[in-house]
Amino acid sequence: MEYRHAPVVSQTGPDFAVSLVPDGYAWWYVDALSRCGRHGFTLIAMLGCVFSPWYAAARRRGPTDPLQHPALNIALYGDGGRRWALTERGAGDVRRDASQLAIGPSSLQWDGTRLEVMVNEMTSPWPGRLRGRIRLHPPRLLSRPYPLDARGRHLWVPVAPYCDVEVDFARPALRWRGTAYFDANTGTAPLEADFDSWNWSRASAPDASRIFYDTRWRGAQGAQTGRSWSLHIDSQGRSEELPPPPPRALAPTRWGIERTTRCDSDAAPHLLETLESGPFYARSLLTTRAEGREWTAFHESVSLRRFAARWVQALLPVRLPRRPLRS
Repeated sequence: MEYRHAPVVSQTGPDFAVSLVPDGYAWWYVDALSRCGRHGFTLIAMLGCVFSPWYAAARRRGPTDPLQHPALNIALYGDGGRRWALTERGAGDVRRDASQLAIGPSSLQWDGTRLEVMVNEMTSPWPGRLRGRIRLHPPRLLSRPYPLDARGRHLWVPVAPYCDVEVDFARPALRWRGTAYFDANTGTAPLEADFDSWNWSRASAPDASRIFYDTRWRGAQGAQTGRSWSLHIDSQGRSEELPPPPPRALAPTRWGIERTTRCDSDAAPHLLETLESGPFYARSLLTTRAEGREWTAFHESVSLRRFAARWVQALLPVRLPRRPLRS
């Protein structure tokens, strides 16, 4: 399959200067848990904020430059409560080259061996400051893209399934060490143009990581209605595609979003905590078992059909404010 994408990551690190097409996107994602199990975070730096109601409205008017809709999302979990920031900005708030990306007052920098993220954001819906530093130490990098849709318009790269991470925040006062996961995505079309939904999970340990990615395509008919990736990635970065265990249903969210995961046929997944629950998206922690091994996993369920509904997009500015445009 031939891809029209410029690579969002290479064997030497992320490429923040990646070329983007109108209506497309690129994002770099990190999630982490502390060694004590009491803290966690997720972070997404987006060029073309895929869940933005403003980007969606602009696309309805005609082809749109994704750099007009960048955003950095940071969510902190654990002791001291939860904090969320996701502010959409304009093209004038983006500064980037191959190794550096700044979106407003926050930035990411790759020095060849380490990713350093400087966070300086305001929370929503209740305003408060998030300010701190995250340092990610990937032992090795993967660059193979995995197509998620039928036409290869959406690619996913599990860049570093297991990393050491250092978290040092001044606001709130927070310092911990733990393990993290790092991936990247790029697309040449809106997500809702090609997907009805997906369920994704990753579980990582020092010797191996287990990742499931199940997508359901929009309007798909016939024998194949989606794509499932079932990856085992060892500590040396060797990736193996394994037969996926059977799907298992999790409890739906309060918004009615269905959640499923993968689990051995003689086991049952257990939902530990719902970290985020919205009208089209849920992020959770769960335990599951695959190939006889017990795992603790980050999990997300996304309904793109729900996201495309105008009433849902009307609700989103409460948690996704947009700063005044800068040229």
